[in-house]
Amino acid sequence: MDLGHGKCWDTSKKDSWKTLLVLAYQSLGVVYGDLSTSPLYVYKSTFAEDIQHSDSNEEIFGVLSFVFWTLTLVPLFKYVFVVLRADDNGEGGTFALYSLICRHAKVSLLPNRQVADEALSTYKTEHPPEKNNNSRVKIYLEKHKGLHTALLILVLLGTCMVIGDGLLTPAISVFSAVSGLELSMSKEHHQYAVIPITCFILVCLFALQHYGTHRVGFFFAPVVLTWLLCISALGLYNIIHWNPHVYQALSPYYMFKFLKKTRKGGWMSLGGILLCITGSEAMFADLGHFSYAAIQIAFTFLVYPALILAYMGQAAYLSRHHGNSNHIGFYISVPEKLRLPVLIIAILSSVVGSQAIISGTFSIINQSQSLGCFPKVKVVHTSDEIHGQIYIPEINWILMVLCIAVTIGFRDTKHMGNASGLAVMTVMLVTTCLTSLVIILCWNKPPIVALAFLLFFGSVELLYFSASLTKFTEGAWLPILLAFFLMTIMFVWHYATIKKYEFDLHNKVSLDWLLALGPSLGIARVPGIGLVFTDLTSGIPANFSRFVTNLPAFHRILVFVCVKSVPVPYVPPAERYLVGRVGPPSHRSYRCIVRYGYRDVHQDVDSFETELVARLADFINYDWHRAHGTNSCTEDDASRSNESSSEYRLAVIGTTPFSGTPAYEIEETVQQASVSGGFSTAESMAEVIEMEPIFQRRVRFAIDDDPQSDMHLQLKEELEDLFAAQQAGTAFILGHSHVQAKKGSSLLKRLAINFGYNFLGRNCRGPDVALKVPPGSLLEVGMVYVL
Repeated sequence: MDLGHGKCWDTSKKDSWKTLLVLAYQSLGVVYGDLSTSPLYVYKSTFAEDIQHSDSNEEIFGVLSFVFWTLTLVPLFKYVFVVLRADDNGEGGTFALYSLICRHAKVSLLPNRQVADEALSTYKTEHPPEKNNNSRVKIYLEKHKGLHTALLILVLLGTCMVIGDGLLTPAISVFSAVSGLELSMSKEHHQYAVIPITCFILVCLFALQHYGTHRVGFFFAPVVLTWLLCISALGLYNIIHWNPHVYQALSPYYMFKFLKKTRKGGWMSLGGILLCITGSEAMFADLGHFSYAAIQIAFTFLVYPALILAYMGQAAYLSRHHGNSNHIGFYISVPEKLRLPVLIIAILSSVVGSQAIISGTFSIINQSQSLGCFPKVKVVHTSDEIHGQIYIPEINWILMVLCIAVTIGFRDTKHMGNASGLAVMTVMLVTTCLTSLVIILCWNKPPIVALAFLLFFGSVELLYFSASLTKFTEGAWLPILLAFFLMTIMFVWHYATIKKYEFDLHNKVSLDWLLALGPSLGIARVPGIGLVFTDLTSGIPANFSRFVTNLPAFHRILVFVCVKSVPVPYVPPAERYLVGRVGPPSHRSYRCIVRYGYRDVHQDVDSFETELVARLADFINYDWHRAHGTNSCTEDDASRSNESSSEYRLAVIGTTPFSGTPAYEIEETVQQASVSGGFSTAESMAEVIEMEPIFQRRVRFAIDDDPQSDMHLQLKEELEDLFAAQQAGTAFILGHSHVQAKKGSSLLKRLAINFGYNFLGRNCRGPDVALKVPPGSLLEVGMVYVL
């Protein structure tokens, strides 16, 4: 799954074979930990109850044939050759597919979208849609609003099942690895040893999460590589020693022969066979850390052959040993002298695979939170070097408790496998459906191609999914219950978030009201910077009017800050800030829209405050030169005089300091590091992009270099006010909301809003924690939302 973000490969240079091999090696510990440990429990789960191993070997050969073709069709053909190409700026996963679809069709439910977002460099795709791409599927999707909600529900379902997989995979992987002790101790001792040892390992695994995977990450790839070589060697040994003709079972004929003999029992046993592809989704989810070619090489030339040899070896051993039908499993095919070292390697590999899925759970919850689909939780960075490795304390301990409860409650591989299998197949079905839409909307392929993809792979996955559903009372109920619970939370939170935004939009205050505030009304301006956080991208939020009404004063520098998510994985730092004025320059009020992608990690408050002041300084330079930099009056100057009743245009202010000699001087007491250079040359001005309502343009100005001009004096005065306010301190003004449903609302809406959303709001982290605001600088304004 997802261990962090930021690519560890450079797309600007053609990957050399050496680089690709290094990346392929590194991917083993991150991507293939879960998939490589599946031989521990596939045969044991398959032969748990529904079918029995007989002397004719038709059952074991049929299962081997199913395993071979399942591994070939789903991970190899579907993921490696098709799904991995549906990347979003190099990123993969459920949200990447949803992001691609939202950018190519107007189906997103994010409320505060702007035309300016479409100018982001990461908003553009490698395969942009043709101008005349008006397929019937796209028109139909955009026309029916209910389909937008259905698409989001589909994405949330996949997300919830990934979280469920993050709960089940550590339990089944570690339990299956530790179960190897059953062959070296009595049944009585085994019952009392396996569960405590498994729980102890799980507690240690979750307790070490806050240290971050980067501290032990170097250990992951060698462990998985050793494990793959181990199961390959064991498989090859068993094939040669016990049944060299086992390769014949790879023929599809044995699948039909198997189903013909076992009938309903064989179909129900598919719920165990599908476990051979658990972890395949990680190849796509972790695409952003590696290159397509690296993942392709690692799977095709190492993981896939190793797994096939492992399953063939087990089948070869079982085909010559029919008296151990009650002990069908991985360790029985391991020579007795090698069982202890293999057991140790298996436990280490299961821990590596569990670590990857746990980190992926943290990442996908953070992405859900960024899209307003999950309550606020505390996100902790675990690495200063590797951007994106995160840890969520609440989720970690909840997962640990549930994981231990599953281990103690189920106590066997069969029930855990049934639960894990249903979660895995649901995620794969969601990926298949979303990829079909990507084929039409993003790749501009005929609908028949997407339909063929959907029917072929969807039918295979539906077959396994139906077999998993039959195990509802034998463990499969767990992911369904968990998904229902999580989807209810996520949908209620998302619904209320959108309704709150609509309430803010309809109750925002006019700019004229803000400009009228002054000493004549008893309103004072106090030293410092006031950051008013709002979801609105324009207008004055109602919580600020409530603040001024109760406390007739606000700060000398006033900044309306909107932290918003856009449907891209990353927003380059140079394009993150959209800055503009609110009112005339003398009012010292600004608007700053800070844009993050769904994989971006938000800055801590100290760096955010310093960065924001630096961007405001750059904008002040830019705005003064735009308005007064030309020698003659321009159309921009004429239009500015008529802008008193509306907000000025927003400009993208990059994080790279502008070149040239500064147009102003700063005293020693002001931090020089936070000040960018002035716009003293026409070339430096060309790096600023002004955001128009519909288009963007690059601007150039001829600058008056007279340091004593009125423009330079006013510019210096405004900058001095800004940095003086920074020295005086910054206050963070946030709304503390309570929501309630309108009178006459339906019972379902009243339950969701009055009880569900308010309960989550009271018991989850507040926006101050999510924004990492220090308590001493926080000002909360009570707001009642009637939705």
